[in-house]
Amino acid sequence: MRVSVVRLLLVLGVLAMPAHAQDRPAESIMDPLKQLLRGGQQQTTSESNGEQRRIPFSQQQIQLSFAPLVSQVAPAVVNVYASTRVQARSPFMGDPFFERFFNFPQMPPRVQSALGSGVLVDPSGIVVTNYHVIREADEVKVALADGREFASDILLKDEGLDLAVLKIEASEAFPAAKLGDSEALQVGDLVLAIGNPFGVGQTTTSGIVSAVARTLGGISDFGYFIQTDAAINPGNSGGALINMAGEVVGINTAIYSRSGGSIGIGFAIPANIVRAVVDSAKSGKEFFERPYIGASFDRVTPNIAEALGMTRPAGALVTNVAPDTPAAQAGLESGDVIVSIDGKSIDTPEALDYRLTTVPIGETAEIKVLRNGEELQLSMPVERAPEGTGQELELGGNGPFAGATVAELSPALAQRLRLPVTGKGVVITSLARNSPAASIGLLPGDIVRQLNGEDVTSAEQMKALAEADARWWQFTIDRGGRIIRQTMRF
Repeated sequence: MRVSVVRLLLVLGVLAMPAHAQDRPAESIMDPLKQLLRGGQQQTTSESNGEQRRIPFSQQQIQLSFAPLVSQVAPAVVNVYASTRVQARSPFMGDPFFERFFNFPQMPPRVQSALGSGVLVDPSGIVVTNYHVIREADEVKVALADGREFASDILLKDEGLDLAVLKIEASEAFPAAKLGDSEALQVGDLVLAIGNPFGVGQTTTSGIVSAVARTLGGISDFGYFIQTDAAINPGNSGGALINMAGEVVGINTAIYSRSGGSIGIGFAIPANIVRAVVDSAKSGKEFFERPYIGASFDRVTPNIAEALGMTRPAGALVTNVAPDTPAAQAGLESGDVIVSIDGKSIDTPEALDYRLTTVPIGETAEIKVLRNGEELQLSMPVERAPEGTGQELELGGNGPFAGATVAELSPALAQRLRLPVTGKGVVITSLARNSPAASIGLLPGDIVRQLNGEDVTSAEQMKALAEADARWWQFTIDRGGRIIRQTMRF
């Protein structure tokens, strides 16, 4: 009876196979049948980049658990508590009428707290989290999964990348997670998200990679994220996104939500960027050095692609090349379209920023350029941005700019403040809390163009003008390309 069933299955299997499959050797046809007769252990496989990815087929495989991965990585995922002291003010303070007749007492400061997650990536106590978790924090504490709590030092923070690196100290080594290669991720790969959503305690969720190069503006400079449908909620920020090898492939940083809760669209910063930032912090730098090439880029629209004879709108369009820069040395010209770097395709300017950021400073990037319908291969050195004078001056006096710190805009400073690297002028780099400059609405990154009728060209000139005795003040501010003119009595 068993022989008859086998023969019947063989006949049906061969008849159901496509023609090219029937030409295989008999052994290859028998293999799936043997596996089915042994208990249904057949697995459908596909090869990509030399690796096999399999889907579950049997009941035993469906009953597999993520528990070993969670137990391996969870001890390295921490809670990050950030607290900020804020001076409470009466709503009537600053009003000339009420201040004339009433003496407002000084109100005690109140403490604002923020809760997020982080990942220990080095046994020495190096913790990675999001910048927005510890923004303007006066004190940052790190709590481990085993209940221990440590005060931390901020080694590096970068608002542009939305990453921060902390350091905690103990006599013994800490549990640490390994940073994996985010370039190896593919859409459909299984991932786990570990963090502390809503402060309820460490939580693990599962999902798949929905996209590997999602462009999302307003979160970080390069806008190049891993998208996942693993549930990520407020408090997960800074937590780990891990692959099935137990490696951290991303730092969870944002969700898309209209309600404030997860709807299955979460975003993580790729581990390759995180690794570069951690290495920078270990070398003693307080902020991450981005490579400088001295060019600006724009998107390739369908109209531009058609005009350039491109089959599809992809790449980074070169709009400007500054002289005596790495871009100029490589031979880039306005109108060129960068389509790949080091063999990796470039679809958007954000993708170009990401690829360049992962190239170590001092190395050479091989870029493929489309120019006049022809492809060119260029070699471009990757250098650090020029610092300029590096002098920053704090403004005093009794004017509206008191409490602001200004500096002449250099390429390095422009990168740090997320400004166009080709800009020039005097920029506000920081503001003292509760200072006159902060109270009138000035912001770091504002470029001062004019003050009291004079064009501002240097930090020294700005300091002299800002500390002069005057009752009326007129100034012009460039804020992200928007010109703001104000006149006030101060």
